[in-house]
Amino acid sequence: MSFDVDLFVIGAGSGGVRAARFSAGFGARVAVAESRYLGGTCVNVGCVPKKFLVYGAHFSEDFEQASSFGWTAGKPQFDWSTLIANKNREIHRLNEVYRGLLLNSGVALHEGHARLLDKHTVEINGQRISAANILVATGSWPQVPDIPGKEFATTSNEAFFLKQLPRRVLVVGGGYIAVEFASIFHGLGAQTSLLYRGDLFLRGFDHGVRQHLNDEFKKKGVDLQFKADIASIAKQADGSLQATLKDGRVLDTDCVFYATGRRPMLDNLGLEHVDVALDAKGFIKVDQEYRSSEPSILALGDVIGKVQLTPVALAEGMAVARRLFRPEEYRPVDYRLIPTAVFSLPNIGTVGLTEEQAQGAGHKLKVFETKFRPMKLSLGDYHEKTMMKLIVDADSDQVLGCHMVGPDAGEIIQGIAVALRAGATKRVFDDTIGIHPTSAEEFVTLRTPRPD
Repeated sequence: MSFDVDLFVIGAGSGGVRAARFSAGFGARVAVAESRYLGGTCVNVGCVPKKFLVYGAHFSEDFEQASSFGWTAGKPQFDWSTLIANKNREIHRLNEVYRGLLLNSGVALHEGHARLLDKHTVEINGQRISAANILVATGSWPQVPDIPGKEFATTSNEAFFLKQLPRRVLVVGGGYIAVEFASIFHGLGAQTSLLYRGDLFLRGFDHGVRQHLNDEFKKKGVDLQFKADIASIAKQADGSLQATLKDGRVLDTDCVFYATGRRPMLDNLGLEHVDVALDAKGFIKVDQEYRSSEPSILALGDVIGKVQLTPVALAEGMAVARRLFRPEEYRPVDYRLIPTAVFSLPNIGTVGLTEEQAQGAGHKLKVFETKFRPMKLSLGDYHEKTMMKLIVDADSDQVLGCHMVGPDAGEIIQGIAVALRAGATKRVFDDTIGIHPTSAEEFVTLRTPRPD
């Protein structure tokens, strides 16, 4: 049977673009469809604009700390519209970069909403295109609980385009998006409260990391309210919002920002026309080679709900391209030891097992941990502390996990992730000469395990 293309990709986010352009580079006939914005969530309403806002928020601390280094300046003034306009200009540039990557690779780009008609046919903009393989890479979408007034909630989709910075913000959620936006809003000058229905945010991260960030947030003045959840939201006559909590309390605010999870974006995709199985949470079920229960239809990235990180989607896209069109170079994605960062203020960087995971796996542990004030803060009366932690198997001496809370944690942990992938032992860390004076050198100078 002949097809119009060898691969049709639905979704031009990180994973979809990677699969499309490398497949084309391997000689395949490839088409891709995107209905919203080139680059997907990460480039447009995710990692990239979020990092710009985090940079902006951190300047409030930089301005304050400058005086201890002899700098005198007038009171800084922040203009939200300038930050958003500059962010929008850079995102537009990146959109065009993605367009160029696709077109220069020989990929046919269709801008519009694609739907599946059958296991080998896609319809877009009134055109039917047949494909030997179809890849679903449509990503995920923020979800807000079905409560009265949910239409007044703001998610990450809208936050990057707010006309002005809210004076008061309630951030709802306990994951990395929640703590990042709590840092952003607080750092930019909004009165910020973070509400989470659990005992402590960042479930799944090392408990010591979670507790340390909790302590640092409190020092900075972020209002943390755990075991708290919103029952309803009402809009007031002056445009402000009133959130009624499940415990009966009423909080007045100007913005209720929800970061309570993301669902797979499969709306109006035509899945009813094909035999593609979903799991209990609505994600597409795939095998180790990203094939769905309909072998000609594949899926990757956030839509499969495995590890929802941009670099993971890129790796999955590369794996799909190689398996389909360069099988001699195919190798599966290794989901072990994936490093990640949370761009809260201060940052979190982590790779490998948490202390709790290592204990649960039966390892006999040595835990090395330190907390200290970064050198940059030592000339003034600043109390933020950096935390570093190594989880070591006591029998083999292998480093199982590495965790950090502090400035540039993501930059530091990226390098250490290479060491862990290479199987570094604690002795390798000990024998490595540090770069002085840096915070990073503390990872190679930890000598005494925690007494317990």
